[in-house]
Amino acid sequence: MDWYEKLNDYFPEHEMKDPNQLKDLIEEKDVYHIEETDDYIILYADFPTFLFIDYLLVISNSRGKGMGTKVLDRLKKRGKMILLEAEPSDPDNEDTRRRLAFYEKNGFRKADQIRYVREDDEGRPFSMYILYWAPTEIPQETIMGKMEKACEEIHNFRAKKYYGRLLADPDKVLNWKQ
Repeated sequence: MDWYEKLNDYFPEHEMKDPNQLKDLIEEKDVYHIEETDDYIILYADFPTFLFIDYLLVISNSRGKGMGTKVLDRLKKRGKMILLEAEPSDPDNEDTRRRLAFYEKNGFRKADQIRYVREDDEGRPFSMYILYWAPTEIPQETIMGKMEKACEEIHNFRAKKYYGRLLADPDKVLNWKQ
């Protein structure tokens, strides 16, 4: 699972799933897919009404050449809403700013009415943005419902087996901003 090492080297530890959970998702969930090339790695769920990008990594020597945009454009052609999670911009971490700028440049918007806060293995909370792209205007209530499904079916798939807890109980991690 060389692809896992590449993801693990790039993404923060608290965002990485157990490699065996990912292996089970790929092998046993019809909606969950991996694509790996010399230029990128993407793990995503293709639900009937939306796509959920779990991980997207453009390999470092391919960055800045439009590869990530090509991957997203190919997914957009399916005509479904696309959801993903991204870290908030951190002034001390250039990658967080670049990632958000990349998704914004590609037409993704922040679901600014939804608060999404998970916990790491030590119980420390961390916030994530929910970013979305849609071929037509979508109410944030719809985004909330799709994100609940992604939490239930992807993040929490066999989570108790691998972590002893749910990774993202939708009733606890997703809330409307006041």
